[in-house]
Amino acid sequence: MVTFVPEHTGPLADAPTFHRGVGGAESNVACYLALSGHSTRWISRVGADGFGDHLVAEIAAAGVDVDWVRRDPTRPTGIYFKERLPGRTAVTYYRAGSAATVMSPELVPRQLAWSGRVLHLSGITAALSASCRELVRELTRRAAGRPLVSFDVNYRPSLWKGPRHPGELLELARGCDIVFVGEDEAEAAWGTTGAAELRAALPEPGTLVVKQGATGAVAHVRRPDGTDDRHFEPALHVDVVEPVGAGDAFAAGFLSAALRGLPPAARLRHGHVLAAVSLTVPADLGRPPSRAVADRLAAMDEDAWRALRLGPGWAERPGTVEDRS
Repeated sequence: MVTFVPEHTGPLADAPTFHRGVGGAESNVACYLALSGHSTRWISRVGADGFGDHLVAEIAAAGVDVDWVRRDPTRPTGIYFKERLPGRTAVTYYRAGSAATVMSPELVPRQLAWSGRVLHLSGITAALSASCRELVRELTRRAAGRPLVSFDVNYRPSLWKGPRHPGELLELARGCDIVFVGEDEAEAAWGTTGAAELRAALPEPGTLVVKQGATGAVAHVRRPDGTDDRHFEPALHVDVVEPVGAGDAFAAGFLSAALRGLPPAARLRHGHVLAAVSLTVPADLGRPPSRAVADRLAAMDEDAWRALRLGPGWAERPGTVEDRS
């Protein structure tokens, strides 16, 4: 979607000017991974309009392959507005009837979506329409040739109304290999409390990452004997500018480290590093530090990691990171 971020804090009705940007769960992950040195492809559908032009151009500029983004001549590109209120951010979506809502197994060939090492999906896509849910079901189906499937639950209550039920998200997550979910959203969607209860509800994925907000994140990683290794890494201290998009950044950092074969603790730390990038910029998407800087941060000893504090623009001035600890 195209995003509109007001230049000043206050109610949406009082915002005279906005900054235009790009947003969307899967596209954010693709952009962060591309900017971190990985080869990525974004498969989607946008309108044959100016907003679609902007979206495709910006995502391509991040280094993402957009050759399989299709243009819909009859439906618009989705947009949303952020509302920067004291202490929180509200989001208003205008995506009903958008081009992305008609995606389906017929419009997105499985062999194309399964052509990479990892396929990343989101519960937001599954919430858009019945055909989108069928597409996500098809792409998470366990069959020969399926790549590693990553799934971010991304529960949005406003999208799960009427006949839709968030229990469908639990069923989709059970079919995936890596699952990202926040404790708060899991409690709201499924009534689960805590990482252990969540693992009991989701025993199938080889890796379950439970995000605990500013506290940190837990990764349950299944051993060959069927038991779990449990890893916890505290989140970095950041001066938050805007929280929307931080979960996508965390998933991208974790997946980047996983693609590089790094151990679970390092994957969690790389997730926290990219989340800190997103949290300290007003847009959904920030520019991550170089891989060398990210590796250096992730390799800090425990005391230094816990003492580090990152402020707005830190990723653009990586040489001063240690000065903030």
